[in-house]
Amino acid sequence: MFDPVRRDVVSQAHTVVIKVGTNVLADPTGHLDRYRIQSLADQLHRIRESGRKVVLVTSGAIGAGVGKLGLGKRPSDLAHLQACAAVGQSALMQLYQESLARYGIHTAQILLTASDFDNRARYLNARNTIGTLFEYGALPIINENDTVSVAEIKFGDNDHLAAMVTNLLRAPLLVLLTNVNGLYSDDPRSNPDAELLATVPNIDQSVTGLAAATKSALGTGGMESKLKAARLVTVSGEAVIMANGSLDGILDRVFAAEPVGTLFLPHGVDVPSRKRWFGFTARPKGVLRLDAGARQAVLDGKSLLPIGVTAIEGEFGKGEVVAILDPEGGEVARGLTNYASTTALRIRGLNSERIAALLGSVPYPELVHRDNLIVTG
Repeated sequence: MFDPVRRDVVSQAHTVVIKVGTNVLADPTGHLDRYRIQSLADQLHRIRESGRKVVLVTSGAIGAGVGKLGLGKRPSDLAHLQACAAVGQSALMQLYQESLARYGIHTAQILLTASDFDNRARYLNARNTIGTLFEYGALPIINENDTVSVAEIKFGDNDHLAAMVTNLLRAPLLVLLTNVNGLYSDDPRSNPDAELLATVPNIDQSVTGLAAATKSALGTGGMESKLKAARLVTVSGEAVIMANGSLDGILDRVFAAEPVGTLFLPHGVDVPSRKRWFGFTARPKGVLRLDAGARQAVLDGKSLLPIGVTAIEGEFGKGEVVAILDPEGGEVARGLTNYASTTALRIRGLNSERIAALLGSVPYPELVHRDNLIVTG
């Protein structure tokens, strides 16, 4: 049985980002499963043969290092995690290269950190590099640079990285391969009547409430992180399919539009690349808190004026990304500020006349212009 909506999503996916989790690649002891990696490589080849451009975002470096070093379990402290990543990354890439060599596919390793996405020039350079790799027919394989990352190892996972890469490339489809069948109506481990949700039209609070914040022995991402990643993609106008990567031929089935996993439909307009960067990728340098009137103005697509700002937090320069919060503290938007934090603190809550009296002129009437603002809440 084929779902016409799913068929349309798959058929329109000219560029695909596929994220594979640690537990898809490794056995419970931490050793990489060569059969699964070869099966994954075979399916990636078939997707590319269909004319699609493919990017693989892979976990598994730390897990591979655990296996290579003969450790019984994943370490918990930063130094040993980074050492495992350093040992495991080369082993992981070697297996991918060996598995894809039979098809004459060159693999290209790209290691990224969150700071690479914060910097606009590096962000664009990453996109240009991936585009050039497509020209050469190489397969970009992306992982987080765990060896030098700090906060990312402790708090992050590759679900978020895959979502940011999807937005970077404006890829129509992100496939999240994990060790569960998809999103359920309840935790299937405790409720045998839990149902797999085939399609989710909108990731709202009722959907995020279904996530069980669970962690595995080798991975760092639970369902909560996958839903956050899926929302980053779907609000930008792209689709996400979450499926069980341990099932044989799962990617073949996904791209045959079979009803496997959970399809998350786009529920936002197609966001321009520049707004994707400051709205959903770069980390805010500061916070602007609004009164109720300014909140509504922002939601109505208007610029943010200083008079509607009640508080400013953090240190930021002119043109940097700021988060814009409503009176209750919820994020409603992000944007690029016209003023550095030192000046913004002086003019918050003031109208143009009072700003002119204070500064001698009004360089910008808006704290954040509507062209440099995107609603995220």
